Amino acid sequence: MKLLADITPLRNPDYRRLWTTGVVTVIGAQLTVVSVPKQLFDITHSSSYVGLAGLFGLIPLIVFGLWGGALADAMDRRKLLLITSAGTGVTSLLFWAQAAAQLNNAWLVLVLFSVQQAFFAMNQPARSAIYPRLLPAEQLPAANSLTMTVMQFGAIAGPVSAGMLIPVTGLSTLYLLDSIALLATLWAVWKLPPIPPLGETRRAGLREVADGFIYLAGQRILLASFAVDVVAMVFGMSRALFPEIAHDSFGDSDGGGTALGLLFAAMSVGAVLGGVFSGWLTRISRQGLAVMLCIVLWGVSMVGFGLAVGMAGHAMSTTVALWMALGCLAFGGAVDMFSAALRTTMLQSVATDDMRGRLQGVFIVVVAGGPRIGDVAHGFAAAAVGTAAAAAGGGALVVVGMVIAAVAFPAFARYAVVRAHSRLQTA
Repeated sequence: MKLLADITPLRNPDYRRLWTTGVVTVIGAQLTVVSVPKQLFDITHSSSYVGLAGLFGLIPLIVFGLWGGALADAMDRRKLLLITSAGTGVTSLLFWAQAAAQLNNAWLVLVLFSVQQAFFAMNQPARSAIYPRLLPAEQLPAANSLTMTVMQFGAIAGPVSAGMLIPVTGLSTLYLLDSIALLATLWAVWKLPPIPPLGETRRAGLREVADGFIYLAGQRILLASFAVDVVAMVFGMSRALFPEIAHDSFGDSDGGGTALGLLFAAMSVGAVLGGVFSGWLTRISRQGLAVMLCIVLWGVSMVGFGLAVGMAGHAMSTTVALWMALGCLAFGGAVDMFSAALRTTMLQSVATDDMRGRLQGVFIVVVAGGPRIGDVAHGFAAAAVGTAAAAAGGGALVVVGMVIAAVAFPAFARYAVVRAHSRLQTA
């Protein structure tokens, strides 16, 4: 029983509403997550264009993620969540309109994706920063695990549903369902109490963003946590290759999407299972070392995924190779969830409330920006060496990167939970 997830945070009604409505919204969001790369691949038949979506998402993510973090420290976080959630819903409606009109313009899809990522980047720092205002510090590890678990559960249902719905309804309906699902989150946020800033910051300009970086510069443990996550996501996240792998390696037809949906869902299956058995996270002492070990295992799982793709239809049957690939992705999803929960808790526990939004902005830039750089890198790598080599090679680079990180950041490897609720000192 000590391994099972701690559900104590669900006793808080505000957190419980956000948690329960989150699954509906995440399912809808995942429909778009699958639809955007699928539509780009259908229009261009090129993984390079799919990877290019990472670049179009990265720039607004950096700019608006940092600004959104400053806004979260300068204005009512509830109000900011309402504005950005509504903006995301409107963008989904525009996605639906262009797909329904069959414009088949890859650049329009990329621009809309950039707008959507801008709203996402402003939303997430405020969302993450409100949890320490709703819950006591000792419940944050459990709350982060529960939040990630329900999000990943939605990320299973979303891709699988997308894979089944694409041949039946087409992409346009998936975008429309995403916009409708966002109404659940708007309701939950509307029910929150006002969450005004506690500090003296009342502006959200360049100076305030710079103050966040100055504060972060003295927190070397957190800087190391960002660095190891960048290594894991840039080299190890091969999701930009999923449309091509599903079509060329696992036999999806041009109008189908079953293998594609399973590939996108597999990591989330592992993350949910990891979340169910995440009770040990609240008792672990060497948090930094645990993060690094999880990332090493993530890299190993991506090597296995690439090998499975390479053997499909050659050294083993396509069906067996698909299940091997899905198993590797699921294992990777579990260890990535453990790593993310520990790193999020470290950040939430250390930052003061008047800096929490800005540090969460940097955190979102790193966590969401790393995979988008990975999209670009894997897209072009696959064009040069093939999807299997790109995926397996990226996983190997993750393992090498963690060996280097262990030497470069010894203080991070020694980081212990007894320091989690005190201000980190310069290591």
